[in-house]
Amino acid sequence: MNKSLLRKIKVGIVGGTGYTGVELLRILVRHPLVEISVITSRKESGIAVDQLYPNLRKHINLKFSSPEDGDLTKCDVVFFATPHGVAMSQAYNLINHGVKVIDLAADFRLKNVDVFEEWYKIPHACPEILAMSEYGLVEINRSKLLNVNVVGNPGCYPTTVLLGLAPLLQSEQIFIDLNRIIADCKSGISGAGKKLESSSLFAESADNFRAYGVSGHRHHPEIVSQLEIMSGKKINLIFVPHLVPMIRGMFSTIYTKILPKYRDIDFQKIFEDRYKDEYFVDVMPSGNFPDTRSVRGSNTIRISVNRINDEDLVILVAQDNLVKGAAGQAVQNMNLIFGFSEVIGLEHVAILP
Repeated sequence: MNKSLLRKIKVGIVGGTGYTGVELLRILVRHPLVEISVITSRKESGIAVDQLYPNLRKHINLKFSSPEDGDLTKCDVVFFATPHGVAMSQAYNLINHGVKVIDLAADFRLKNVDVFEEWYKIPHACPEILAMSEYGLVEINRSKLLNVNVVGNPGCYPTTVLLGLAPLLQSEQIFIDLNRIIADCKSGISGAGKKLESSSLFAESADNFRAYGVSGHRHHPEIVSQLEIMSGKKINLIFVPHLVPMIRGMFSTIYTKILPKYRDIDFQKIFEDRYKDEYFVDVMPSGNFPDTRSVRGSNTIRISVNRINDEDLVILVAQDNLVKGAAGQAVQNMNLIFGFSEVIGLEHVAILP
């Protein structure tokens, strides 16, 4: 921890009424080195936060501010739990006032402006800031995040796929066939956000299981971009997301082909060695499998390495999509940027049952 830091940092949250916004609040109200000073919401302006979210009663006394009235420039860091396009519209002003920006949407995830605009159908408002931002997957980019001003918090699906594949790509050897990677991924309904859509209605999603975005999903270019940065090579990825009838949780099954010259490698050891010092990455013992309930409410991501035969390696990854897949990861980035222990405020044990 930075010994010279003698005060709590002041935090602002833009978009504090969505699922990731309230998850940020749940984590930050118990963070010993944080003072939440501004929470903006145009629709809920003037309403007490604990009136909208009774789970926060006795933990927070703030009211929601309108974007015009909430002075974010007095914060040390501002989290954007907003739709795509909001963070980049305010980034210049905040950075000019010395404020760090952590965006939980996609504004700063894709370095290629053309790719961003193709997938998100909006022009990028600050390509210069995008160029100096960093991708906020701490276990992959820790050294680059130490002194950064703008963080693009990773998407939930990309977090599972990237951490599931990193040990196979981030080494002197590449162990798998990069032309054949399949990511079969499932998410709870909260991953779709709080917006009103018929597909998120209880009658539509309960007792149901469906794929979506099969022909193209916005997380696909994000995953491929980061995999290519890791490997230094072109990647062919088939990525298929699914919606499952649960509130929170994410499970990704990643199918890979082992290159012939590495078929005698102990891949369990490769993963254990890669993540042995990572507090939030749990490589399970051989023969054990993760499930979503074992990570619910925690910032832990659990990985299982499974050798099916001489050729096939299957990686199973489970996380809470709202914590390690969103708000918890954002707080982990904040901790790193400000010189705190990465785990402070995030040592929640998963909820059972």
